[in-house]
Amino acid sequence: MRSKLENLGFTLGDNQLKDVFVRFKELADRKKEVFDDDLVALMNTSAASPVEGALNLESLRVVCGTEGPQTAEMSLSVGGSTKSVTATGDGPVDATFNAIKEVFPHTARLQLYQVHAVTEGTDAQATVSVRMEEDGKIVTGQSADTDTVVASAKAYINALNNLVVRREKTAPA
Repeated sequence: MRSKLENLGFTLGDNQLKDVFVRFKELADRKKEVFDDDLVALMNTSAASPVEGALNLESLRVVCGTEGPQTAEMSLSVGGSTKSVTATGDGPVDATFNAIKEVFPHTARLQLYQVHAVTEGTDAQATVSVRMEEDGKIVTGQSADTDTVVASAKAYINALNNLVVRREKTAPA
């Protein structure tokens, strides 16, 4: 695996390689075939994720369809303690974002939400990018997963974790 990643332009230490390999195995269990683009998305997502964030997704269950309301049941780890919440929304992603906002209230406004399929097929990974703004601070988050709603939640959480870091850096001493 190390040589494959090096061919794609990534150089990893032993611990990083072990971490990536665990996530690769999880991805391979969900997909029929893992392509180079999947590996690149996996590497880009891991590079964009803070090692220790204020928020971490523990579990997510979404109910959606033609009859509403769309509902997200979520457990988030916030500073080490787990909080669970159920929220509704105009769709599964809106319900998911509302659940996150209920657990971690904030005034950031979502400026951009993009979804891209990394490869073809119904088991393709979705790469989700979000951009948020709060009081002039602009942050981004990105994640990839074979479940678009999970990738959306992780990208949103990643952006919020980046916002927390930005708040701390700009807070008066």
